[in-house]
Amino acid sequence: MQEFKHFRIEQSAAGIVWLLIDVAGSGANTLSKEVLEELNAVLDALIELRPKGLAIRSAKSSGFIAGADVKEFTRIETPDDALALIRRGQQVMDRIEALAFPTVAVIAGFCLGGGLELSLACDYRIALDDPKTRLGLPEIKLGIHPGFGGTVRAIRLLGPVAAMDLMLTGRTLAARQAKKIGLVDHAVPERLLLSAAEQLLAARPARHRPKAWLRCLNAALLRPMVAGQMRKKVAKAANPDHYPAPYALIDLWQKHGGDPRRMLEQEALSVARLTTTDAARNLLRVFLLQNRLKATADPSAIDVQHVHVVGAGVMGGDIAAWCALQEFQVTVQDNNRAGLASTMRRAHGLFEKRFRGQPHRVTAAMDRLIADEKGYGVARADVIIEAIFENAEAKQTLYRQLEPNIKPDALLATNTSSIRLETLAQALENPARLVGLHFFNPVAKMPLVEVVKSELCDDQTAVRAAAFARRIDKLPVIVKSVPGFLVNRVLMPYLLEAVVMSEEGIPNPVIDRAATAFGMPMGPLELADTVGLDVCLFVADILAQELGAEVPERLRTLVANGRLGVKSGAGFYRYKNGRPVKEPSAKAPDEIDALQDRLIGRLVDEAAVCLDEGVVEDADILDAAIIFGTGFAPFRGGPLHYREHRNRETAT
Repeated sequence: MQEFKHFRIEQSAAGIVWLLIDVAGSGANTLSKEVLEELNAVLDALIELRPKGLAIRSAKSSGFIAGADVKEFTRIETPDDALALIRRGQQVMDRIEALAFPTVAVIAGFCLGGGLELSLACDYRIALDDPKTRLGLPEIKLGIHPGFGGTVRAIRLLGPVAAMDLMLTGRTLAARQAKKIGLVDHAVPERLLLSAAEQLLAARPARHRPKAWLRCLNAALLRPMVAGQMRKKVAKAANPDHYPAPYALIDLWQKHGGDPRRMLEQEALSVARLTTTDAARNLLRVFLLQNRLKATADPSAIDVQHVHVVGAGVMGGDIAAWCALQEFQVTVQDNNRAGLASTMRRAHGLFEKRFRGQPHRVTAAMDRLIADEKGYGVARADVIIEAIFENAEAKQTLYRQLEPNIKPDALLATNTSSIRLETLAQALENPARLVGLHFFNPVAKMPLVEVVKSELCDDQTAVRAAAFARRIDKLPVIVKSVPGFLVNRVLMPYLLEAVVMSEEGIPNPVIDRAATAFGMPMGPLELADTVGLDVCLFVADILAQELGAEVPERLRTLVANGRLGVKSGAGFYRYKNGRPVKEPSAKAPDEIDALQDRLIGRLVDEAAVCLDEGVVEDADILDAAIIFGTGFAPFRGGPLHYREHRNRETAT
């Protein structure tokens, strides 16, 4: 039998052929041009074999298929280049769908993008019922939408509502969720995975179809109405000027949803056009930057069973809950019983949200999180995270109490957001062991962790701290111990410039609208209110002392008057049920542009200074940190990338 580089063909006594995907030289399977071409040749060989059925699975433990090889998209220069690649992918999927024998995709681990599109071309899908199994079509997050026939096949299988929701959100589903909506036929434990596939091929049951009323939504008379509702929903999260892909997907379905062959042709053209937009190029850049951050640390560089967090405030409690969610034993210490109770309540809410419909997993997570008023967990912890209030003397006093009880190889970390680690480490007999692990609020949503390395910190300690960040599914960025570190230092001038604008009489909603129109997830004044104006003032004062920055008087006045933002019910805005009450204010577009230049200019300039001072390794890492630490408009590719783009535009 012919041998292949990326695939293996195995035959069973029952006449079933197993096609194992094992992309050479890679830890994960991806559908590169080379892999697609070889798959096409594999299909020729399979047709010659004429098996009773075909089961496709991965030979890798990491997952089924992670999607198309996105690195190839970085080499695409024109829509025609993209179109050729997309159409080749469509042709291969069409051939799988047209095979004369039944086919099943056997999915374990990730099955994303082009990988899920391949499975949709099969007659059946079986998924391993395991937390690591995730299925989805996340192309929208790269500024495109499915292009290997996924739009047509997903809608045919699930109906337009569920299929479009899956594609428009880019979310991933667990095996049981996928079974519930009909994306997979069965979700089974590992011991039954292979036998269930063979039984399915032997039985050849009717393929899943959505309910009749869902299929009716594809009718020409109904599509415009349903598409309009989809646009309204998408508009709440994505500006069409910034993120054209979801709107292109909705247009594709509205115009061609009644004609699958025509929709397939237009799918390819739509993705080819989107691929070369600035938004797609920058979102692809962000995806690759994310992968680079993941690759900066080896999770196996640290052995962790038990995490101890000191401080049951919002940050400390949420850090503890997040670590428990990642299946570590966690003790959280605080002499404030009310704070501990609040931590447990918030943790339970987080676990219920993450494990919806799986109460046994909620219970297991709560069992891993232990309120520890006396701090008994310190002595057996592998990682200790200090997350008490921002006061150097209080932190130093705590370290003197902790150090005698800590295991020699335990990692000692502080979640300080602004205090130099050199100052804090003076309280330790072994100052080289202290490292910063600066999380961002809300912990469950913000992916970045700054790993702060002081001049006293041991190199291996920083390596282990970054490894721990990866173990808890965060993106680590190693930064120098300087005032404000990286993210707060870059963000603070932007926030303070907004305060100055407010002092000048520019309406607060106009200032915030300028930022959100640029693509920021929240306006700077609302962000300051959310963080807490007292916290902003504290950090601003530190930066003022260290770097000579000026703190606007309006910020001091608001804090002095008890207007601390959301937590006090009033700051730059008044808050009702946690939401700002904003008076409508008009501003001409050219004035908005000028405000954007002032605001974003301060942020970009400070980012450039941080790069010059070597706060982080390089410009790409800096861009990644600001995107994942502040939500800086991803479609712009990061502050320094944005500056470079603007400079090129100005030059031409």
